[in-house]
Amino acid sequence: MHVLITGANRGIGKALADRYASAGAKVTGTQRAAGGALHSLDVTDPAAITALAATLGDQTIDLLVCNAGVYADKGQSLDQGYPADMWADGFATNVTGVFLTVQAFLPHLRRAQAGKIAIISSQMASHTRAPGGSYIYRASKAAALNLGRNLATDLAPEGISVGIYHPGWVRTDMGGSTAEISVDDSATGLIARFAALCPATSGCFETWDGRVHPY
Repeated sequence: MHVLITGANRGIGKALADRYASAGAKVTGTQRAAGGALHSLDVTDPAAITALAATLGDQTIDLLVCNAGVYADKGQSLDQGYPADMWADGFATNVTGVFLTVQAFLPHLRRAQAGKIAIISSQMASHTRAPGGSYIYRASKAAALNLGRNLATDLAPEGISVGIYHPGWVRTDMGGSTAEISVDDSATGLIARFAALCPATSGCFETWDGRVHPY
């Protein structure tokens, strides 16, 4: 089994990469910054994504986990915050980056007998959770959810399944120290969700612990 995980240098991405590697899977992990054991990949850079896809040649990818994401607008002021460049950066990573990554690695997924794509979104994407604030993050994760749903439709004839997931409110740099669950709990649940993903459930929006989340 070959798993490619973006944003695998810390938090949920690292935990997923470590779990899959320990289970004997081949793991290709990426990180935004250069250096280290992971592949350097900025998902906002189309040329970098294309270059990594070319590096993998004719390898098969069984599971692509689009995990790389940013949450820069936490605590921004409605009156004076949320500058335009923050919107551009947020959508470039959380939405466009997901699409370009999927697009670049489709040939590798097609070589698998039942390729899978997992998009890490958030419950903050749902219209049922609108407490205000975090406009860029909420809007971009909602767009990623929509992207995943439409990819599921287009890729269904090829047998490639697409799932969209809320990883939980996790104690990471992004989630904060007061979050509800540990990184290990999230990774354990997500791996179970990815394993269960199949053509019959493609297009699902689920929580890390297996609950169907409203859109």
